[in-house]
Amino acid sequence: MKQGTTIITLDNGYHLWTNTQGKGDIQLLCLHGGPGGNHEYWENFGEELADLGVQVSMYDQLGSWYSDQPDYSDPEIAKKYLTYDYFLDEVEEVRQKLGLDNFYLIGQSWGGALTMMYALKYGQHLKGAIISSMVDNIEEYVVNVNKCREEALPADAVAYMKQKEAEGNWNDSQYQKYVDVLNAGYVDRKQPTSIRHLINTTATPVYNAFQGDNEFVITGKLKEWDIRDQIHNIKVPTLLTFGEHETMPLASARRMARDIPNSRLVTTPNGGHHHMIDNAPVYFDHLKQFIRDVEDGSFNQK
Repeated sequence: MKQGTTIITLDNGYHLWTNTQGKGDIQLLCLHGGPGGNHEYWENFGEELADLGVQVSMYDQLGSWYSDQPDYSDPEIAKKYLTYDYFLDEVEEVRQKLGLDNFYLIGQSWGGALTMMYALKYGQHLKGAIISSMVDNIEEYVVNVNKCREEALPADAVAYMKQKEAEGNWNDSQYQKYVDVLNAGYVDRKQPTSIRHLINTTATPVYNAFQGDNEFVITGKLKEWDIRDQIHNIKVPTLLTFGEHETMPLASARRMARDIPNSRLVTTPNGGHHHMIDNAPVYFDHLKQFIRDVEDGSFNQK
């Protein structure tokens, strides 16, 4: 496979930025979160996994910073491309164009949702799945982020946020200050340049369509997302990896570990939603052990 950056042309005519690092027989494809984020927090994965002989590929999904950005203000474009089915089938088309098969798929947050859906629809192509900081439904997520707000902020601050949300006044400066406090506690416990750049370059039309204004309020399409009744059909070896201080409910992660037949749950101490950055050594220890165990045939949790 070609190393470095390649711009691929999708069958729909749009172009996606892709990058492949490392050499070896083990293939890993990385799906970023957001929706509307970008690949940048995957950039060190090739170096971190080099000793295992892992070839790491990543890409920016349609609409994201390095790839084509359709005019989502056009209702027909939004209707066609701002859907679960589009982004799921985009993963499969990228797989084909990069020549991947019998590969590992890792997804962070929204990318974790895509990983679950891909394992259900296209699981025959997977050797293993890594679901990073994503649960199988949003109902339990909403309960948890509300709990996070109540733990991190005084009651009057929570009431203020709810008032501004009811008004739809997302740009209120005090409201955004409270969001920053929550992000520092539960999303990015470290604030490196890469994360600040990720926030500044988020594809707002994509993020708003699925999520809403921020990680602590869900007003978009994801509000109804729920595949709890399907995840028992994920058959490939699966790693569930979460931060200790998560926006995602760890109780849901433990249930998922029971429901997915061949799965392992690990938690990164002192990690938030982006625990691959908050505590990289532990995160990569867990990831590398999973890959080793699948490769040598010893991964069999149930």
